Amino acid sequence: MQDSFNNDLEKHSEIHSNWFESWFDTPYYHILYKDRDDTEAQFFMDTITQYLNLPEDSTILDLACGKGRHAIYLNEIGYDVVGYDLSEKSIAEASEFENDKLHFKVHDMRKPFDKKFDAIFNLFTSFGYFECDSDNLKTLESIRDGLTEYGFGVIDFMNADYVIENLVAEEIKIVDGITFEIKRWYDGEFIQKAIDFEDKGEKFHFTERVQALTLQKFETMMQELDIDLIDIFGDYKLHKFSKKESERLIMIFK
Repeated sequence: MQDSFNNDLEKHSEIHSNWFESWFDTPYYHILYKDRDDTEAQFFMDTITQYLNLPEDSTILDLACGKGRHAIYLNEIGYDVVGYDLSEKSIAEASEFENDKLHFKVHDMRKPFDKKFDAIFNLFTSFGYFECDSDNLKTLESIRDGLTEYGFGVIDFMNADYVIENLVAEEIKIVDGITFEIKRWYDGEFIQKAIDFEDKGEKFHFTERVQALTLQKFETMMQELDIDLIDIFGDYKLHKFSKKESERLIMIFK
């Protein structure tokens, strides 16, 4: 069985060199995570835009926007929003919601943006996917250079210390009749998740790999790029960050 899973992974790897390119473009990614809390996401968007005191006519980039759930809501509450994502299928679906002040585009976050924004949001741990630190620096550099003079960057990342300490090694989730067998582990650099399942007689295997980037690591990268880290929070209510107790690491910078 494991050989079959590995063969499936090799097939996907031949097409895509990075795990996130193949996994994010499958319908199964969206099936597995279909129960994400939209109410919580909208609450966070309300809270962070109020904290940043962003006027309604502000331009916001939702970087790594997926199908656009944050971007669509930000537009609904009055902002001029652009969503960038590497997944062509996600952008195709998000584009169905476009209007005069909401647009979506396929874009690699490591590459420069073609305009500047009053705020750039990178949400729900959409960072640290890459193998090389240089790619993380390129992403931060793109965000820095993509901000207007008085613009703010926001990265909503997992609190790696908390996640490692509370890692659930094995889990089974049944969604839409599909049984997802999930295994998680920390290899000293990446927090990894192996996802195995079968659908319509075919076996699938995907892996998620996210660098266990700590606040200290982010501070080091930001200092290297002359980025000013203004504030740090530990949850979507913007409570104080605690290395041991906070589930999120939310950084405000410019």
